[in-house]
Amino acid sequence: MTALRASAVTAAACAAVLATALPSSAINSYNATPAPERTEVGALVATWDNDGDPTTPDRVDWVCSGTMIDADTFLTAAHCTTDWPDNVKFYVSLDQDVQAGLDAAAKKYPGDPAAQAGAVAVEGTAHSHPDYPGPASDAHDISVIELPATKVKARWTFTPATLPTANQLGALGPQSLNSTDWFVAGYGTQEAKRGPGGQTHPGGGVRMKAPVTFDALNDAWVRLAMTAPQGNGGACYGDSGGPNFAVIGGRNVLAATTITGDGPCYATNVSYRLDTPGARTFLAPFVKLP
Repeated sequence: MTALRASAVTAAACAAVLATALPSSAINSYNATPAPERTEVGALVATWDNDGDPTTPDRVDWVCSGTMIDADTFLTAAHCTTDWPDNVKFYVSLDQDVQAGLDAAAKKYPGDPAAQAGAVAVEGTAHSHPDYPGPASDAHDISVIELPATKVKARWTFTPATLPTANQLGALGPQSLNSTDWFVAGYGTQEAKRGPGGQTHPGGGVRMKAPVTFDALNDAWVRLAMTAPQGNGGACYGDSGGPNFAVIGGRNVLAATTITGDGPCYATNVSYRLDTPGARTFLAPFVKLP
């Protein structure tokens, strides 16, 4: 997880990237550590027809990251839950190592994608922002997965993330945000590695975290620096929808969700603010807002 995002704009593109790199570790290879304590952070798992042949088993994979914001609501990105085949099904896992779980389930339930997904995750219903994709000024790249709370509680123990209050980042302003501690978390791949066949993004499927620093704020986005010399890590492919936490008043506030950044995953994490009127209006039917 060099940076926590999938910088492709569609979930299908995200899945295509992940198809080339799904070994055992995640995040970036610099300044990143496992995050078993971040039990509210989860992986979005999907099953879908990836070859157009109804006689072959659907594919099952983790495709994005996200965060539990109450007992039954998983926050992620709209580009993770749109532009899929009609038969797509979404699941959420809060396991530390989702890739290892899927590998084991594939051996235990060969040819049964529903059983494989169910071995590591709970099925839910996606609700994407109706105005996604919007303009660059506000792409409305936000989505939730509604889950059966009883099934989630039976499998995992977690404390939902704390959402920001209205315009909390704007009220703090760049000067205060620059002195604020930030970190990202997710299941995504590492930064680009050069090889004989070109660049690849190894790793993925394990919950990791990494420090980042504030760069810039505008009406819908917060940009976070993930440059190694400054001690930062960051986000990369598969980290889309995952959390960017700001430590405000001694609390980890889920300030923004990872959306995109530079292709090699070395420089910048571009994240969607959660304290804006647009984000809060979308979230209001699903969660009690602070």
